[in-house]
Amino acid sequence: MEPLPAFDTDPRAVGDRLRRLRQERGVSLSELAGRAGIGKDALAGVETGARSPTLATLWAITAQLGVPIGAILDPPPEPRIMRGTAMEAELLEVFEDDRVIYELYRVRVPPGLTQTSPAHHEGVTEHVTVFTGTLSAGPIKEPLTAGPGDHISWRSDVLHGYRAHGPDLVRATLLMRYPVKP
Repeated sequence: MEPLPAFDTDPRAVGDRLRRLRQERGVSLSELAGRAGIGKDALAGVETGARSPTLATLWAITAQLGVPIGAILDPPPEPRIMRGTAMEAELLEVFEDDRVIYELYRVRVPPGLTQTSPAHHEGVTEHVTVFTGTLSAGPIKEPLTAGPGDHISWRSDVLHGYRAHGPDLVRATLLMRYPVKP
């Protein structure tokens, strides 16, 4: 089975936005690729729309630019779906308050798979409320567990992950809080 694309936005538009953000920050292609832990050719392919990156790759790139992933996606007229190794996230809303950007997602995590996410930029936090299933999430070294009605949160400027336990699909909301870098 072929992996699903990480997003349902035109990859050329994503690449254009990514290139513009990189250039606005005065960062070279080589420097950004190195900081994000990906190859220069891979990053060039994402910027031209010739490559379909994974969700983890997009988060690694946007973390190094100091922006939320929503900054490179189309503003959603309706919710946008992003898919990772073990997670499907539907971007519901992006809102800004003073020097903080928030992204609100509806997430689904099927049992038995693990989603590992790279560190976001400094100060980013994730807040999950579980509605169905049992979820382990948070820093890889110290994951937290939540069941129906529980809420967990953590600083996500470290390697972190998600895993559904038991036979049930996890349905939850994820609120990501990004402090805006000056």
